[in-house]
Amino acid sequence: MTAPAPNVRPCPICRKPAQPAYQPFCSKRCADVDLQRWLSGAYVIPGEPAEEGDPGGRPAEDEG
Repeated sequence: MTAPAPNVRPCPICRKPAQPAYQPFCSKRCADVDLQRWLSGAYVIPGEPAEEGDPGGRPAEDEG
């Protein structure tokens, strides 16, 4: 087995060498694991809490 190229980062899920077809992951499985974590809320980007009654987190527009 050959060593990965020095500029190739490891897969953020399993730490195997990333594959060009699935960058930055090593496989479709790891890409799907990452997507599932985002969709389930396991990953969260910090920010201001949304106001109650505003499900989109966007400012209310005037309806007129």
